Amino acid sequence: EEYDKGQKLNELALVRELNISRTPIREALKQLELEGLVESIPNKGVFVKGFSPRDIDDMFEIRKELESLAIGMAIERMDDIHLAKIKEVFELMEFYTNKHDKDKVNDLNILYHETIYRATQSTDFEQLLKDIHYYVSVTSRHSLTNLKRLDSALEEHRKIYEEIMDGDIDGAKHSIREHITKTQMLVRKYYASKNQE
Repeated sequence: EEYDKGQKLNELALVRELNISRTPIREALKQLELEGLVESIPNKGVFVKGFSPRDIDDMFEIRKELESLAIGMAIERMDDIHLAKIKEVFELMEFYTNKHDKDKVNDLNILYHETIYRATQSTDFEQLLKDIHYYVSVTSRHSLTNLKRLDSALEEHRKIYEEIMDGDIDGAKHSIREHITKTQMLVRKYYASKNQE
């Protein structure tokens, strides 16, 4: 489910919709408020804050720096277990791209980037990953909106995977930055069209 900017979040409706009790809903809303994604107004309720164009651009600039750093560290520290995991996620992405399953590809797209973070074998990167995961998952979904992009994103991921396999740190850093920039442009376009509605 996607919620619009300014929308009021009703606790009881969320309980019914998600089929869980009120306590985890309250905890989740508190966490979203800490992350700046919702705003709690006394006596009025909890409202979705959404992303401004600047928020989106800031997040992508941070991602470019983080993932460029992460992929270099991951290649330097790569072992067979993490390499096998990256290969597995890439091959699944290829399989579902050929089936044109956008939802599955989106989940695997997020997992692919997470797997690179994990390959750094750094607890600091694990924590950073948790902190930005929500932003990545919400915005990435809006970049994979047509079949042409599914195919081009797969080729970008293939190039990154091959550079990881070859141990090409400079190539992989360049490719991941280019890939995130393309995603950034598509997401920017998506939110610009939403704001004009």
